[in-house]
Amino acid sequence: MSKILIFGSKGMVGKAVTDILTSNSQFSVTVSSREDTNLFSFEETQETIRHIQPDVLINAAAKVGGIVANNQQRSEFLIENLRINLNILEAAIPYENMKIINLGSSCIYPLDAKNPITEDEFMNGKLEPTNSPYAMAKLTAIELGNAMQTQYGHNVINLMPTNLYGPYDSFSAEYSHVIPGLMFRMHIAKIEKMENFKIWGSGKPLREFLYVNDLANAIKFVIENNINDSLLNVGSGDEVSIKSVAESIKTVIGFEGELSFDKSKPDGNPRKLLDSSKILDYGWLPNVKLIDGLKKTYKWFLDNQDI
Repeated sequence: MSKILIFGSKGMVGKAVTDILTSNSQFSVTVSSREDTNLFSFEETQETIRHIQPDVLINAAAKVGGIVANNQQRSEFLIENLRINLNILEAAIPYENMKIINLGSSCIYPLDAKNPITEDEFMNGKLEPTNSPYAMAKLTAIELGNAMQTQYGHNVINLMPTNLYGPYDSFSAEYSHVIPGLMFRMHIAKIEKMENFKIWGSGKPLREFLYVNDLANAIKFVIENNINDSLLNVGSGDEVSIKSVAESIKTVIGFEGELSFDKSKPDGNPRKLLDSSKILDYGWLPNVKLIDGLKKTYKWFLDNQDI
């Protein structure tokens, strides 16, 4: 039976991974959160790893947020994510037989990377300016994992998911990612019976979204199939426009007003799609369609948000 330690178990990704892995009898899962381990402390992080000595360590811990949060809290996003990643990886150095699964983000790839974006675009150009501090922290973790593999023989797998959404996400008007942000604001608009809901930009940019349980199943798949690639993209392969996503959320929520797009606001990157052919070729497949994931997410939102 494989012993698995999950850091960041109370976040959106950590909770989904915990639920998926604890439902499987072949795994002995230990969960860790800020309640038992301060990941800003090397000593506490080191002690948790020493005490558990897992076969597999999953790093799902991170400070996360949408474009506004990333841009306004640039120092915090860089410092806090660097501390978390460096403490976990350095504390894991004495355990070269322990598999490490490190969760990154598609934001590590260059702003002008050719779509679909392959793993070869790693460190191949300038980052998107609004979230470059967060991306730099994630890039540093990948580079340290590669250094540990070269120097000490560690097995570090870095998974780069596309835009995630689902239960336990952060829902707010300003600081959330696209889907939870739109869902939160449109829910308020429904309650207030607003006739018009305004969205930044033209609605034309194309994005790829992945329901968080699909990522959790990808992590389970990597463990069960002993996959050892140092860098793997994990995406749904489905591109949708921001306008289409907003219309789907409108349907799920039951908002009866009109959607309008403020074209005076920037659109950002016109297209961002990961090439997930490597993990797909191994046999993993995403299972949750966007409309079904939105329904599940909104149900969780209604059940858990005090609005």
